[in-house]
Amino acid sequence: MHVFNNIGGLFTEMFDGLFSLPVNIPGSVYHKALKARKKLTSIIQPLVDERRMMIENGLREGKKDLADILLQIEDGNGKKLENEDIVDLLLGFLAAGHESTATTLTWVVIYLTDHPEILKKAKEEQEEILKTREPSQKHIDIKEIKQMVYLGKVIDESMRLANIAFATFRKAIADVNINGFIIPKGWTVLVWGRAVHMDPTHYENPLQFNPSRWDDYNGKAGTFIPFGAGSRLCPGMDLAKLEISTFMHHFLLNYKLERVNSKCPITCLPAPKPVDGCLAKVIKIS
Repeated sequence: MHVFNNIGGLFTEMFDGLFSLPVNIPGSVYHKALKARKKLTSIIQPLVDERRMMIENGLREGKKDLADILLQIEDGNGKKLENEDIVDLLLGFLAAGHESTATTLTWVVIYLTDHPEILKKAKEEQEEILKTREPSQKHIDIKEIKQMVYLGKVIDESMRLANIAFATFRKAIADVNINGFIIPKGWTVLVWGRAVHMDPTHYENPLQFNPSRWDDYNGKAGTFIPFGAGSRLCPGMDLAKLEISTFMHHFLLNYKLERVNSKCPITCLPAPKPVDGCLAKVIKIS
């Protein structure tokens, strides 16, 4: 049980290693990340092995989650993925959605807590959703998620201002001329998302948290890129927004936050967050 309780910490260590120098010596961030990945593999591998045996023995009829799909999918030649490949994929999916979604949620809660009038409006929207819910419905559904128009603006504004994905890397496949500057073929280009999202040309008073700026928003392509852009757009974008909206629905209706140190300094690499991890009291609303 202790191992499973520490999974979040292992993912954080592995995630930190993605933004470290690849120096594999004891005590380095990279070394710790490799050790964390090894421990995570030892947890996931037996689960994948067990699931394959269940499928082969006909014990997963009618059930299909991500692991089932990965175990049964075939390529054009009828070849299936090996268990080790599936473990790698699952680690990738979990790592990609763990730190970024949690950090975004942290900032959504912080910004709302710091702006009571916006918090009140976001909460009222959730209360209206509850009022129109059928008595027989016990849980939030996709139809209700789509009704969270204002919350969607709060989430977008939080991602713009906090800029969880600090940069995007691309490789020029041909010589490119951008505003008179030549980027030679083969060069790696870094798109600094934080500069894009803070450009006053596109966002009036860019340092201000203002969800209403998204009312009838019709920005130019490439001016809002929290999930990247083009063919490499984050495939987990819709899932991340769904998770954040679901969490915020329950949080706004049932809890409030009181930060221990609202003036805590912010660290910005690899992702912006209070150095104390947003130490706070989460209070149940009666």
